[in-house]
Amino acid sequence: MTQKNVTGIADFIARYLSYMLGAGVHTSRVVRNSKRIGSALGVGVSIHTSQKTATLTVSDAEDGIKDTRVIDIPAFPISFEWNADLSALSWAAHDRQMTLEEIESRFDEIVARPKMNPIFVLFMASLANASFCRLFGGDIWAMLITFTATMIGFFTRQHLTRKKVNHYIVFIVSAFVASICASTALALGIETAEIALATSVLYLVPGVPLINGLIDITDGHIQIGISRLVNAFMLIICIAIGMSVTLMLVKDSLL
Repeated sequence: MTQKNVTGIADFIARYLSYMLGAGVHTSRVVRNSKRIGSALGVGVSIHTSQKTATLTVSDAEDGIKDTRVIDIPAFPISFEWNADLSALSWAAHDRQMTLEEIESRFDEIVARPKMNPIFVLFMASLANASFCRLFGGDIWAMLITFTATMIGFFTRQHLTRKKVNHYIVFIVSAFVASICASTALALGIETAEIALATSVLYLVPGVPLINGLIDITDGHIQIGISRLVNAFMLIICIAIGMSVTLMLVKDSLL
């Protein structure tokens, strides 16, 4: 194998793992999948990850050729589709002995697929929060207010994210907007208004980073696991700040 071959494989695996890590896949799966692709192409793969970067070494043991690089991890939206499809690609590469060109072509196909319609995501997130409101004992009016408040808050989040506003500020503002809209339930005298207020911000809870952080720590990826947990706790604090502003404004109604 030549240096050019190893460099080409390293280029692809660097892109592959950056997309998977950026889309919220836990570290051990990314490492396993990348090593599987490397094995299918006849090279060894070593990876060290952190919250913002990853170090990749691709080596051909027979010829003693190596290629090492440090990769910036992009911030993509959480994508379970990429998680499943890119994982399946690593198995296809291994089982079918695909060439690098075939793997790259299939990868480009997967990442080029149109993303889920943001209006559909907006509607489903609002419906999910309304369902949580009902699950926790809210009545139909509380559900309707939760649905509307979530829709406005989620739209605010989408808009600010497109404007590339700092994600901590996005969470504070979105939590405030959703909870202040849900506080109209207090003014209307709805019996389960507090449930509407509490469930209006549940769409912001960073479940994936929390779960991935715990998985990474238990799998031995301590550094990135702690980084993900710290980031998740920071986002939870931002949600609390946004809700606290609303509670300070409506505290008389709560009493």
